Amino acid sequence: MNDANRDAERLKPLDQFSLGDLESIRLILRGDSIIDWRRLSFEDDDQVREYLLAHELDPADAADRARMEHVKTEAVAYLRRQFDYPIPRPVERATVPELMMLAAGRGHRAMCACTILKCMHIIHHLDGRELLFLLPMSDQEVFHIVEEKVYRVIGGMLAGSFPIIEFVGGRKNKDSLITKLLSKQETIAAQIFDKLRFRIVTRTRDDIFPILQYLSKRLFPFNYVVPGQSINSVFSFRSYVDRTPLRPLLSQMQTHGLDDRQDFTPNDNQFSAEEYRIIHFVVDMPVRLPRRILDRAPAGASPLGNIIFVICEFQVVDRDTEAHNEVGEASHAKYKERQKKAVMRRLQLGGVGESSEGKGPGALDVRKKK
Repeated sequence: MNDANRDAERLKPLDQFSLGDLESIRLILRGDSIIDWRRLSFEDDDQVREYLLAHELDPADAADRARMEHVKTEAVAYLRRQFDYPIPRPVERATVPELMMLAAGRGHRAMCACTILKCMHIIHHLDGRELLFLLPMSDQEVFHIVEEKVYRVIGGMLAGSFPIIEFVGGRKNKDSLITKLLSKQETIAAQIFDKLRFRIVTRTRDDIFPILQYLSKRLFPFNYVVPGQSINSVFSFRSYVDRTPLRPLLSQMQTHGLDDRQDFTPNDNQFSAEEYRIIHFVVDMPVRLPRRILDRAPAGASPLGNIIFVICEFQVVDRDTEAHNEVGEASHAKYKERQKKAVMRRLQLGGVGESSEGKGPGALDVRKKK
């Protein structure tokens, strides 16, 4: 194994983080959208290749190159059709990896490259969703494929003695799904993001950033974190970074929304205690389908590619915070007790308004444990 491969299987220490690493972690923690970014932060071709591999796309594979070119052509056609958008010839002729390097630069060509890539992000996502809809696959079969991918990556981390002291994965059972839907006025079945959920407990708080960085390179691309569904009540991002070797990168970050008040997101679930702390985010994970499943696709599905997207929930927390969460009102048992009491009240009396035992109707349920 060469040095590059060995480095790929190690956690990157904070003092080796690139600007792109830090910006991707901030997007994960905040639940922002890459559509609002003004540039990418790639430094070389190896970083671009790593990013594409996280999407299940290999730039060395002819079929994958053809797929990327197909999506790029659709994006360019959309921009011209809808906005009569002028695209410089060198940008239009660029391969997708070349577009990504252009998007990391400055000037008009960089802006055009970013614009095309943003449209590609949406088109590729739509195609993957349509492919999943067309295939005759049960939820259980889809979940099994996702779990194989997650367990392969995180299993390798555990085997490599990464600073993870606990990893739990699982599927939410039907009773839990029913209880959740009954407990939240605004929730419908299509909005349940935690049918598949994975929980990682790190050794220390300082291990969280390196773990997130590794996962975004090996398991899911950061741009498919679902916007608006992240909760970070562990870190105040800017304050934490300011105390680490990452501090010099702060001034180079994209300034859009760089308000520290938004970088620490209190858990606003009505059944969780005020002192409960967690990092929670939802990923629409790209999964490459094996040929045996693609063969079931109806005629005409081939332009959609061979990648589907599956919603998964992730929780990451350090050991000390996890221990704190299991004490008193923050404990999972107390959480379930408050939730069940509210459900029974709603079933018998109606209404899910604020009560003395909750914090008012909340957003996303983040206490997801077996």
